[in-house]
Order: sequence, then C-alpha cells, then structure tokens
Amino acid sequence: MESYFAPCPRGLEGALADELRGLGADEITATEGGVAFAGALDLAYRANLESRLASRILWRVGDSAYRNERDIYESAYALDWPRWFRAERTLRVDVAATRSPLKSLEFATLRIKDAVCDRHRAVSGARPSVSKERPDVRVHAYLTSDRAMFYLDTSGEPLFKRGYRRERAVAPLRENLAAGLLRIAGWSPGSALLDPLCGSGTIAIEAALIALDVAPGLKRTFGFQKLGWYDGPTWQRIKQAAQRRMKPVAFVGVYASDVDAAAIARCRANLAAAGIEAAVVVERADVLARAAPVASGTIVTNPPYGVRLTETGRENPEPSSALAAFYPKLGDALKRRFAGWTAYLLSGDTRLPKLIGLKASRRVPLYNGALECRLYEYRIVAGSARTAR
Repeated sequence: MESYFAPCPRGLEGALADELRGLGADEITATEGGVAFAGALDLAYRANLESRLASRILWRVGDSAYRNERDIYESAYALDWPRWFRAERTLRVDVAATRSPLKSLEFATLRIKDAVCDRHRAVSGARPSVSKERPDVRVHAYLTSDRAMFYLDTSGEPLFKRGYRRERAVAPLRENLAAGLLRIAGWSPGSALLDPLCGSGTIAIEAALIALDVAPGLKRTFGFQKLGWYDGPTWQRIKQAAQRRMKPVAFVGVYASDVDAAAIARCRANLAAAGIEAAVVVERADVLARAAPVASGTIVTNPPYGVRLTETGRENPEPSSALAAFYPKLGDALKRRFAGWTAYLLSGDTRLPKLIGLKASRRVPLYNGALECRLYEYRIVAGSARTAR
C-alpha cells in the first residue's frame, strides 16, 4: 500500500475525496488544500488519468523529523532516489511549508536538491541536471513545524492541463475548478446545462467530457512515465479500457454562449481540440437577452467580478462601475427567462449577492487561484424569490 497526496483548488477537498473513493482509494483524509489517500502503485495511473478535480498526484516517499537544514539534507539523502529515477533525468525541487522554523525555504530547496544529486552520484557517479521549466522528475517537499515529507510527482504538468486548451481567455478558469463547479452543482448528464458567459468554454467542455465519459487525462502524458516503476503494458491496459468506454460524440444537452465573438471563436477552437465539437451547442448571444434553450436545467457560469487573474496568478483590477450596473440586469434576465432553472454563479465580488436581486439558497466558499470566491446557488422561480435592492 502506497501513500499519496492530491492537492486541489481550496474548497474542492470534499468533492475530491469522494472522487478518489470512487477510483478505489483507501485511507482517505481531506485536509485544507488537498486529500491524502493510499492504494497500490497502479492507483497513481488511474488517479492521474481519471481525476477531474486533483491538481497533481504526489507519491509520498519519505517522512521524518527535522530541526534544521542539516536534518533536511540527511533525511533527503537517506531516500533511495536512484531506484526511483535515473540520473539522466532532469530534476526540479519544490518546497512548501506551514509554520516551519527554517529561515529560508530557498536554502531548504537547495539542500534537498543537493541531497538527491549527491545520492545519485554516490551510487552511479552521475548527477541529475536541474531543469526548472520542463523537468523529467519533480520532487516536492512539505515542511511542518517539525516534520519533513518528501514526494515524487506522478503527474508532471498539472492535471488541469488536459491538453485540449488551444485558445485562452484573459482570465481562464482552470479545468479542475470548472469540473468542481459542476460536481458541487449536482449536475449530471441527461439534464440541460448552460454557460451563458462561456469565455473560452471550459465549463461547457468539462461538462461534455463528463457526459461522454471521456477520461480527462487521455490526451496527455504523465510524470510517472519517467519513474523507475513505470509499467508500460499496465498503463496501456488502463488507458485502453478508458478509451473503450467513451461514448460516440453527439449532442449531450450542453449549451454555451457569449456576447463576445472572440470568446465564441476560442470556445469552438477548444472544443475542436478536444474532439467534441458536436457535443455542445455554441452560439453568440447576450446573456441579458437570450432565452432559455429548454424549459428547465442548470446554469453554471463564471461572470466577470472586477478582478482578472493573470497567468502568474497576480490580480489586475477592472473598472467596477459597469459591473455594479450589470449584476441587477443579470438578475432580471434570469428571473424573466429562466424560471424552472437553477443557476450557480462563481464570483469573487462581494457585491454580486447584494446587487443581483435574487436570494441565494446556498453559498459555497471556493478559491480561484489565490482569489477567495463564492459559488452562489439561485433557484429561479416565477414570483417570490426576489430580494429588495
């Protein structure tokens, strides 16, 4: 039985625990920012291929007490890195900490890198070289106040990089957060789903992949393929089983629209890259004017909320006066045209629930990167669920 940790967007820990349980994981413990679990080595294959919510699957290889950087070095050096990957592989080390007494995490990172390389040199005479951009192998360490845990990353690139995104919006919603919104909303294939502010189409694409039973990792490679225990035939059997269960691509009741022609072009390009163009109806339409496509269904969307996240995670403020005028209009449009629907709106703007003019039946705290948000649930009925502005 191996030990793993799967980080995820904060707020999705419970949903990820349920997902991992469905994949056969044992000893599941949800903590802030991720889920610890256990299972056989081939569980790393399945979790990487199938998880829609995890950011990575980290395999724990060591856990020891420490007091200083020398202890960190000795603990890392004691681990059997040459058995897990060859010295020819390029390497990256990342360290995170909570209440660590160490003065410099950068120095701790350097000492772990030295320990890994020194252990390789002692065994084979060769040292791995470092690659920060595209490493073959990623070592992660997590430091508490007195313990150091060491992991090998079985994912490589983050799992939200499914491989289908060709065109990016200014503030792209990560794929695993989009899948998490769908799970929290309780949406299931067979019922209608609409994203009327679709941007690059991430929510609609994730919904279509769920409806077609397409494993999210089918179009990419993984870090475990560079590790010593990688078993090619086993991986191919798992991957082929996922490919066989995929449903033929056809319309699955998912709709996406946006008033911006460039956004519609991005959405269609990403659908094409995912190979599921026929699964989603995409149209250019203003959310304030469009009609409901069917009598009832679920809206899941990420409306603008005054802060744009750059690719580096920094926040760029946007003008807010237009948003203050937009939110009441959005509430009016939902009220007039979507009675019988349930809407889920992800927003980091605390003004939205005050201005939209609808009463939220649920508020779920989530994080979009570093930005604290809420997923607001609105059950749209004719007549009574309105609040005074």
